[in-house]
Amino acid sequence: MRNSEKESISIAPPHASENSSSCPNYSRTNSGSLVATIPPLFNQSHFDIVLRRQRSRKEGKPKFTAVPSRFLNLTNDFEFAGWGSISHLTLTPEDMSQSEVELNFFLEQQVLGQFTASALAANDILGGVFYTLPSVVAVAGVYSPISLFVAALTLFLWRPVMEELASAFPISGAPYTYLLNVSTKSVALLGAALLLLDFSATAVVSAATAASYLAGEVSLPFPVYVGAALVFVLFTFVSLSGLRESARVATGILAMHAVVMIALIVASVIAWGRGGMAQLGSNWSLGHVGLSPAAIARQVFNGVCIGMLGLTGFECAPAYTSKMKQNCYPKVLRNLHLPALVLTSGMMLLVMALLPLDVVESGNNILSLLAQRVAGRWLRIIVVVDAVVVLCAGVLTGILSACELLVKLSCDRVLPRVFLATVPATGAPYVAVFSFIAFSALIYASTGANLIVISQMFTMVWLAVMALFPVSLILLRFSRPRLPRASQCSLFVVAGAISVTVTVAAGNVAIDPTIAGWFALYLIILLVLFYMSQNKVTILRWIYWAYDQLPWLHRLQLTKGWGDGLIRRMRSLRRQEVCLLVKTDEINSLFNMILYVRHNEETSCLKIVHFHSGAVPSEMEANAKILDEAFPEITVDLMFIEGQFDPKNLAALAHHLKIPRSLMFMSSPGPNFRYPVAELGTRIISL
Repeated sequence: MRNSEKESISIAPPHASENSSSCPNYSRTNSGSLVATIPPLFNQSHFDIVLRRQRSRKEGKPKFTAVPSRFLNLTNDFEFAGWGSISHLTLTPEDMSQSEVELNFFLEQQVLGQFTASALAANDILGGVFYTLPSVVAVAGVYSPISLFVAALTLFLWRPVMEELASAFPISGAPYTYLLNVSTKSVALLGAALLLLDFSATAVVSAATAASYLAGEVSLPFPVYVGAALVFVLFTFVSLSGLRESARVATGILAMHAVVMIALIVASVIAWGRGGMAQLGSNWSLGHVGLSPAAIARQVFNGVCIGMLGLTGFECAPAYTSKMKQNCYPKVLRNLHLPALVLTSGMMLLVMALLPLDVVESGNNILSLLAQRVAGRWLRIIVVVDAVVVLCAGVLTGILSACELLVKLSCDRVLPRVFLATVPATGAPYVAVFSFIAFSALIYASTGANLIVISQMFTMVWLAVMALFPVSLILLRFSRPRLPRASQCSLFVVAGAISVTVTVAAGNVAIDPTIAGWFALYLIILLVLFYMSQNKVTILRWIYWAYDQLPWLHRLQLTKGWGDGLIRRMRSLRRQEVCLLVKTDEINSLFNMILYVRHNEETSCLKIVHFHSGAVPSEMEANAKILDEAFPEITVDLMFIEGQFDPKNLAALAHHLKIPRSLMFMSSPGPNFRYPVAELGTRIISL
């Protein structure tokens, strides 16, 4: 009986059970008689209410009319994205065929073994011996070997942290991709800005140091900055040959560097054995005289702070994790760490044992001086050539790592899609390569080609990037505790890595406060650029609002069409679709996932997709309709697909909907989930 024809009263029949689900209500009709009516089940009434609201809507009517628009010349229709729909989708054979192509391509990208993968970053971290030793000697003096050894020991804190992160997210672009999956996109873009600065500083410092090292040995017919530019040009072409070929070049350079360093070490040990401990004792006495224990500790600490610069390159390995073969990543970290631990401190000890302290403190090309002392000019020439070549290879490390990051940012719609353009023959992302080279050249030029300034900024950027790894792991454990991973490290190790980062960063700022200024300047510039790229619609809305507040602009012939153009542009940007992959119909889970999309992606087109094997959750359709009303600025479409939730069907769905898998979001898989996150290619946005 309709509510208009009855008046409900709360009188129960005398013998009715209070807990009976079939307890009737008694209603009085217009004639005055009582009639018993059984209320509908909760599920029925819940769904009927939704359907009644849906039927009452007129076609195309906005989802709200009570709240006026903030714009003077626009109605609420501008905010209305349109009503969603419910559909059942069948993936076509063409979709399935394309998915196999994509998955095969994903597997073919895993081309780097432990040695080739190590070589890409090792040229940077092992080449640091050429520019780290003079800087450390300047602040630590005779205690430099101790400082360098302690600095290298700190990587024992980072290795288990980085291994756990990579086992959970074997995805390129780390730690940006780690933060993207465990936090908000804004936090991830902070990580991306730090990474891009780090890769740029890696390339610039390597190129400029190579040119400076060569200029210290021979008279160049051009300035040092021209030599650095030539290095950039050369390795731009090398990087365009593709990742596989670049890795082979890097491996060859690393092999040459290893042979030269071994030859230098052997010659130095022989010379040390012949000369005895006299030179080391003399240097120790000269550097130790007049110093209190506190002053010695201060020198060692300062040396550790500066010596961390010699470990740069270690953070580059996670940037191309997805290109490594399975189970290679921990071996790559080991291959980078242990040689650096031995080489930097061991080489510094040989320098102190064979060269006078005043010569060491006044020279830049310390290792070439050591080669001259232990074997003559022929070894000095070889060491200089090796230094130039291996430092140039550090440029290649920066370029390749940055390209992985820029491609990932383009897939996530932070950067334009043009960054995905590749050279057909090699697959190298040439737009990303040229853009990164231009950005690095701009940084180099803005400092007046000052290598000291860039090196100082490099230290702070590197420390900030290294801090992102333990922070990402803490967020992973808190936000995605169910995510399967092969290894877990102690929380004390994580806390130790953060403490070391903060302490060393504070020490570097205390040594030279201008470091913080340069670091902050470039970081703020990049963050502003990323914010503008990520919030294009928001910026356009502010521009339109300012245009809307000035009525005279609407009357000028020159500016009359601006408003329509801004509106078309905003609607075009918001028409880019994203996809939610859901397993449950719980409305709180669906609501939180849509909130994530609303806060992190500029879109008005959202598709909720549920894979099923015949039966679908009972409340899915009703809750989708409620959410469609709750978010008037987003069109919420619900799609059911019969089939298994696996990488093959996901790739087929991405091809059918023309939505990249990087813009398909899901909740965290559990420990029994069969497929790795990297193979799915999706973003994890909830617990």
